[in-house]
Amino acid sequence: MTGGQLLDSLSKLFGTKLQDKTEFRGETTYTIFPRDLREVAQFCRDELSFDYLIDITSIDNFGEEPRFEIVYELYSLTLAVHLRLKLRISEEIGAVDTVSDIWPTANWHEREIYDMMGLKFNGHPDLRRILMWDGYPFFPLRKEFPLEGLPSEMPDVAFTEAAPMEGGPFVTTPSTATTKDREPRARRPDL
Repeated sequence: MTGGQLLDSLSKLFGTKLQDKTEFRGETTYTIFPRDLREVAQFCRDELSFDYLIDITSIDNFGEEPRFEIVYELYSLTLAVHLRLKLRISEEIGAVDTVSDIWPTANWHEREIYDMMGLKFNGHPDLRRILMWDGYPFFPLRKEFPLEGLPSEMPDVAFTEAAPMEGGPFVTTPSTATTKDREPRARRPDL
């Protein structure tokens, strides 16, 4: 079976569950409803040989509704075919079912999306922060999060003051100081 036949069979089987199809540079993207994610993902892995979950990413379309998108990058190692699945999620819902039992690598990707964007994954075996510390009240990749950061209540864990914006938020100069003491620093002679 060729890659085109493979994707045509997906289109025929799921019909109206696939909201939109986009072809670009030999890669196919289907937009699906969040409620259909597990069914489509299971079929892609078991019947269509999409055995490799390359990545899961999230997009914040601040000011639009639905606000968030989650994008699943799939690949079939046996057929050398790419497939992208997109979900649109409103801010009110802010959750989708996990696929970590279908592709185990999704575990870390879903944790990162939860940590950085605040989107939850129902049924995830260990949904907790992966980059920020427990109790951190913000989601740094949301578009309303300021570039200079926000003051922290936890000294010695991260920066305790907002970063200066002069010269960019994370401009450093060579130094023997530790990372905590050196970053972020603006390129100003008085520093």
